[in-house]
Amino acid sequence: MHSRLIAVGDRQPSWVDAAFGDYVARLPRQWQFRLEEIATAKRPKSVPIDVAKQTEGEKILARIKAAEHVVVMDERGKQFSSKALAEKLDEWQTVGEDLVFVIGGPDGVSADVLARANTCWSLSKLTLPHGLARVLFVEQIYRAWSLTTGHPYHRE
Repeated sequence: MHSRLIAVGDRQPSWVDAAFGDYVARLPRQWQFRLEEIATAKRPKSVPIDVAKQTEGEKILARIKAAEHVVVMDERGKQFSSKALAEKLDEWQTVGEDLVFVIGGPDGVSADVLARANTCWSLSKLTLPHGLARVLFVEQIYRAWSLTTGHPYHRE
């Protein structure tokens, strides 16, 4: 199984890049995990927000392959406990599809991206800055992997 994150936003604070990179380095090499960033679309006040979301959505969808399992981060998605996420990750690995996770722009993802999603995952009911969402996402993926492999990172 290979996995990657497509994230809108190409300029993150150095602490985000450092924390994200730290957790990515801990992920299993066979996942070949990588980050693909998409520039945030311009949001002039004279243009509806949906136009920016649609532009970003087209760029996201252009990077998704037909056979990939798509997990979109969305505030209306399902929330998982760490243990439930570990079980879900184990299920996805068993099926053997490559995984692509998506974090949209400041206003979320387009309806087309949501329609392409196999799973919608809400990291929290809280509103999170995009950089923090990236870090939280990768930490939870690492935690889920550690649970499935018996690694001592997660404690109950």
